Amino acid sequence: MTTTSPPVTLDDVRAAAERLEGVVHRTPVLRSRTLDALVGAEVHLKCENFQRVGAFKFRGAYHAASRLTPEQLSRGIAAYSSGNHAQAVALAARELGTTAVIVMPEDAPPSKRAATEAYGAEIVTYDRYTGDRVAVAEALAAERGLALIPPYEHPHVIAGQGTAALELLEEVGELDVLLAPVGGGGLIAGSATAAKGLYPEARVIGVEPEAGDDTKRSLEAGHRVSVPVPRTIADGQALHTPGELTFSVNRRLLDGIVLVGDDEIRDAMRFAFERLKIVLEPSGATPLAALLTGRAGPLPHRVGLILSGGNVDTARFARLCGPHH
Repeated sequence: MTTTSPPVTLDDVRAAAERLEGVVHRTPVLRSRTLDALVGAEVHLKCENFQRVGAFKFRGAYHAASRLTPEQLSRGIAAYSSGNHAQAVALAARELGTTAVIVMPEDAPPSKRAATEAYGAEIVTYDRYTGDRVAVAEALAAERGLALIPPYEHPHVIAGQGTAALELLEEVGELDVLLAPVGGGGLIAGSATAAKGLYPEARVIGVEPEAGDDTKRSLEAGHRVSVPVPRTIADGQALHTPGELTFSVNRRLLDGIVLVGDDEIRDAMRFAFERLKIVLEPSGATPLAALLTGRAGPLPHRVGLILSGGNVDTARFARLCGPHH
């Protein structure tokens, strides 16, 4: 039996961290006695809502873009995303002195589109119900000679995302369990690579919204499966099938996936706002929801959470967290 080497290693994550030094924020790790008492564990919160563009996505986008050749950079970058990855690639392009073209759905949140344009990107829209964003972006990249940076299906993107977990572990030391949200699977794949590389005994658990449990089902089936396009407030995790590359990593390294419902996510957003004084977008709050509901199971002593982002505008935040939703 031949063993193929993994697409991303701990050394790759460390190399990414070196490239990102001084470019990404080394985000704070918060502690809360209230939270520790509630869940009966020592909890370390890695706050990627304080990252540039408001989410972890800047790590992978900048890392992948920084590895393009000068010739590729001179021609520009393409990406497809309705939100955080769009902003991340736009900012990465600006930082590296090149241009970005982002394929976004026509009905993308206006605040996310405006933020992407503010970083200097050109927006090309498509109809998300009839069009295929990957096909649109690939055709555009081919036509204009642009380098395409996908949101998660790329070893350099995965290695970049893994630097969030690497920073957390460097700061707080060994953790018994690490929880992170799962959308396309890039963040958890990079995080698990870092965590298991440093501490093989550590458990890594992904969190998905109930309506978007494609990775959980895929792990149970032993191969990638698709679910209907999820209807969930966790828009950053509303994917219907895991990435091929990310799944190849996650099926090897993950210890499990837990699911949380939209109301539980809202409760976690409220808790983060009222007790921790931080703003989380729904996807960023799913690991906290897993903790508060007890879905993460009986907790060992030291627990780490990656709170992936805080990109939610005031009106939506008020709607989600207000008394009537």
